[in-house]
Amino acid sequence: MVKPKKIILVSAKYHPVHNKLLKICEKLAEERGLEFEFKDEDYVFLTDHGVKDDFGFAGIPQVFIEYDNGKVKPVLWEIPFDEKLKPDENKMRELIVAGLEI
Repeated sequence: MVKPKKIILVSAKYHPVHNKLLKICEKLAEERGLEFEFKDEDYVFLTDHGVKDDFGFAGIPQVFIEYDNGKVKPVLWEIPFDEKLKPDENKMRELIVAGLEI
């Protein structure tokens, strides 16, 4: 059975939700005993593995899970918002956790 190995965050330090996602990813990796990797504006990685728009461009931030077989899967590529139109940290965490639980 394939198991998660690493959580990868591709973001930019200036992005408004970067720090929130960074904390969520680091905490989840620590809780689950996984590696964590931050890639700063790595558009080559995004082009290879990320979710792209209709024009073929991959936006940031995106969160990926790397599995022990080498496969990389995007699990968060759009920031969820709550009813007050604020980034929903609980929903971000839920989406990442769902990707960890195959």
